[in-house]
Amino acid sequence: MSSIWGQLFRVSTWGESHGGGVGVVVDGCPPRIPVTQEEIQHELDRRRPGQSEIVTPRKEADECEILSGVFEGQTLGSPISIMVRNKDARASAYDEMREKYRPSHADYTYDAKYGIRNWQGGGRASARETIGRVAGAVLARKVVQAASPDYQVLAWVKSIYNLNADVDPATVTSEMVESNIVRTGDPNAVEPMIDLIKKIRGEGNSVGGVIECVVRSCPPGLGAPVFDKLEAELAKAMLSLPATKGFEIGSGFGGTLMTGAEHNDPFYIDEAGRVRTSKNDSGGVQGGISNGEDIVFRVAFKPTATIMTSQKTVSSSKEDTELTGRGRHDACVLPRAVPMVEAMAHLVIGDHLLRQRAQCGGV
Repeated sequence: MSSIWGQLFRVSTWGESHGGGVGVVVDGCPPRIPVTQEEIQHELDRRRPGQSEIVTPRKEADECEILSGVFEGQTLGSPISIMVRNKDARASAYDEMREKYRPSHADYTYDAKYGIRNWQGGGRASARETIGRVAGAVLARKVVQAASPDYQVLAWVKSIYNLNADVDPATVTSEMVESNIVRTGDPNAVEPMIDLIKKIRGEGNSVGGVIECVVRSCPPGLGAPVFDKLEAELAKAMLSLPATKGFEIGSGFGGTLMTGAEHNDPFYIDEAGRVRTSKNDSGGVQGGISNGEDIVFRVAFKPTATIMTSQKTVSSSKEDTELTGRGRHDACVLPRAVPMVEAMAHLVIGDHLLRQRAQCGGV
């Protein structure tokens, strides 16, 4: 079903933006993986609303409850259920959307597919659904780290609108990213980005941008030909996130401006006897399989669909009308999307690690 991700490490998310709550069921997590509620809460705090002056002011603590599958700080091997209750839902702010379709949102397409939709905050189309992904990804990360202790996934804001950050994927640290509310690794870009978001929000408008991500110490050999190539799985995972519109890995579209002689990545043996590549234009994946280098990719996010200015639209009764956005929304989703990108990378790598172990052993 469309709300389930993964083959061996499987997550099933559930809940709507203004329903009783949201959450996830994780199935296939190996037993005896140490995990605490505090570890999960830390990641949920990074994606929750109301955390800074440049994100939606909706006040949700997003406190998680582990309902099953964990005992005395370790996973049991049985399904793990995690829930977060909605406490600051204001469905009345969306009354006008009951009949009117928000431009560039999922309102019309949900009606076209299902013949019914939850118009309160977008329901299942809301980014609030990603709570389950972020919570489940903590477990996926722990599974991979049990096999590769140095494994790390780190994302940051690469650009917002026409402002670009200068960040080196090889040297950027979590401390650099988390030191500012924009979550960019370039200190010189922080204030201009904050000022831009405030300006755009004051105009009732929105902006998008690009998040870049690096996966470090990923074991070689993950991914499978032909349809389950690692970059294809990452692309699907990232494009399943709300507001995403593009994905590229390694040299990406820039590689089209290079010749084969420029783009090819010569191999060498390092001091530890490992096979390495010299430039990593492949972005850590070759032939759809991880090669042990850093996996580097970028995800494009569109401007937030709900804006606070009048727009032309139509109603569910197929009449022309106008709509002005209401409710509490991000003028730029990028700062809160950073942990979402990291989460989906963890889920992909965690699932493929278990699949590699099942088919080929090792890892």
